Amino acid sequence: MELQSNKWMVNLLVCCFFIGVSCNSVEKKIYIHLNYTVPCVRLLNATHQIGCQSALSGDVGVLHVLESEENLDWVLRTGRNPPYLVILEYPLFTRSVMMKLKNGSSRVAGVAVVAPNTNPPEGFSPHTSCPNENTGVYTDAYDPALAHCNMTVWNPLGNGLSYEEYDFPIFSLKDDDDTRVIRQCYLDHNRAVNGSTPQYPLCAMQLYSHMSAVTDTATCMRRNDLNFSISPEMVCDPLGDYNVWASTRPFNNTVKGHKMWESVVIAAARLDSRSFFFDIAPGAESGVSGFVTLLAAAHALKNVTQEAPPNRTILYTFFQGETFDYIGSSRLVYDMQNNQFTVDLDNVHSVVEVGQVGLRADSKLWLHSDPVSRKNSSVNEEMMKLINNFQSAAAGGNVSVEEPGFSQPLPPSSFQRFLRARPIPGVVIEDHRSAFTNRFYESMYDNAEYLNISYPSNLTAEEQLEFVTDTAKALTEVATLVARALYMQAGGAESQLSSIKADPQIVTGMLYGFLVRSNNSWFQQIVPSDLMSHLADRPTNFYVGVHQQSSEPTLLVQYLLANLTGNTPNITQNDCQNQREDEKDTESKHMYTYMWVQGTAPPNSTKREGFCVRSTVRLSKALSPAFDLREFTSKEYSTWTESRWKTIKGRIFLVASHELEMLTLGVGVGILISSLLITYIVSSKADMLFSAGREPATATY
Repeated sequence: MELQSNKWMVNLLVCCFFIGVSCNSVEKKIYIHLNYTVPCVRLLNATHQIGCQSALSGDVGVLHVLESEENLDWVLRTGRNPPYLVILEYPLFTRSVMMKLKNGSSRVAGVAVVAPNTNPPEGFSPHTSCPNENTGVYTDAYDPALAHCNMTVWNPLGNGLSYEEYDFPIFSLKDDDDTRVIRQCYLDHNRAVNGSTPQYPLCAMQLYSHMSAVTDTATCMRRNDLNFSISPEMVCDPLGDYNVWASTRPFNNTVKGHKMWESVVIAAARLDSRSFFFDIAPGAESGVSGFVTLLAAAHALKNVTQEAPPNRTILYTFFQGETFDYIGSSRLVYDMQNNQFTVDLDNVHSVVEVGQVGLRADSKLWLHSDPVSRKNSSVNEEMMKLINNFQSAAAGGNVSVEEPGFSQPLPPSSFQRFLRARPIPGVVIEDHRSAFTNRFYESMYDNAEYLNISYPSNLTAEEQLEFVTDTAKALTEVATLVARALYMQAGGAESQLSSIKADPQIVTGMLYGFLVRSNNSWFQQIVPSDLMSHLADRPTNFYVGVHQQSSEPTLLVQYLLANLTGNTPNITQNDCQNQREDEKDTESKHMYTYMWVQGTAPPNSTKREGFCVRSTVRLSKALSPAFDLREFTSKEYSTWTESRWKTIKGRIFLVASHELEMLTLGVGVGILISSLLITYIVSSKADMLFSAGREPATATY
């Protein structure tokens, strides 16, 4: 009996195994899962929510490839099989089309946008026409004539799509094998021929992107606080990251607020960007052109600031989260005002910000300044000196600088947050005189192609890293100009300017690393081994993300800045990681940071020769003060949060008609009821049905 029981258990397990395999194979035959899907996600601020989401179990719709805007009538009115999941080619991803789909959301299950392999010829910006309109310095109280972009509309191509709320999921798809399968499925099953209605089965798609947070930031943060479980289920997180900064003279990082002690020139650039889809934010012109220029300028100033130090300290600052109401710069100003940063706001002599500088025309850059603060005679006097320094730095070079020549406000810039605190002399360097030159501001098309970064087809990846493009040459010239102007603004001697030159090889390497692929031999050398996983064979995503850990751009800029401005002391890995140069050294960790990086691998070896980098590079929090102050409805600081989600995926399959589904359900219910009835009858008559073959209990042998 025991042997028979064991055999029965083995047979049962074998059956279960094969049933599982069969179920898996059937699932694969029913569904085709999409390999590359990037969604639009939900974001919230003090007043409302924006972005997209699906139902908890995903949204299902019959596929419809939109061929023209006129074809929308099928989706919104005449099609007999709603809801529809609309496939958009990039020329139809416009405000006009999206608003019609949004208003007809009862018949729309979702949208999938096929991203092109090359940039469209016309401009496209899903951002607003007046970026960061309500959190810069230009308010009705500061100067009503300059508020709300009344004087200059900076982003005239901005259609505001990124700041709308949609009741259905919107995904980006690559133009690859997946999309070819989708198109073929549509042509085979769904396309109406000569006005006829397509017959079932129809091709359908299901998109999953359910968002946990709703309403606004105050609501989602309150729900976070109400969760008392051991493993709380959070619904949203504040947007934020870390700012990266370094100084030409070391500061004691344990001493905060050096009042009346140090005069500082801030050299600033922003790190982040965004697009409609959260994981595609190349930010080539909007962000990379500026911070790469500033990194190259910092490298050009390394030797001269050590050999002939200027009177003032240059503070390099790279701000995160500027796209979302100046998260990084507002936090730094807040920390300076509250003695939480090494430098006090009163120590700031002036500000030089490098903005969008990758598309300059006629070898000309524009120096933008604030007309309101310049009404103050002392500020204006310093401003004239600053502009003269730039003109002197440009003399004899290939780049000229000019002021716009008419009274207009500053473009969207981190410098505006300093001016909200107090009048400070400063300029923002841009490649545009008034409206942005950038036709793809904060979109997926603001990429390497748009900056004209291209390579001969016969080059290897390593050769591309070292190939100096025309864009790299142009930005090298800008970096040289910025470095020389900064040196003079810090009080350096004009006689030293000829020795200050940016390196085109450094610039081309950074452009390749950020806009083509970060997983390259140079970036591998300057990061520690545990950060190798952050390097990828794709462009860097500059979306700021949530304030939980440093993002890829922050880490790369941190190690690049240390490598370009620091030194390499001859110390062991143990001393380096313990932030000291010898056993008796206890103070250096307050003045410098020490980083042990991978270095290069010798020929015919796989083991890298690591080394220590000593620099003044540090990170500071780039989290809006609103979250520390718990002022979730603040009008002074950014209140942006990102909803949490669990599943992001998409799949296509064939769907039967509603009538066939109902018939199948009816047959199934009928079989179930019949089975229950037969089981009941057999059970109640068991003694009668199964007694004939039973032996008498008193039988003997």
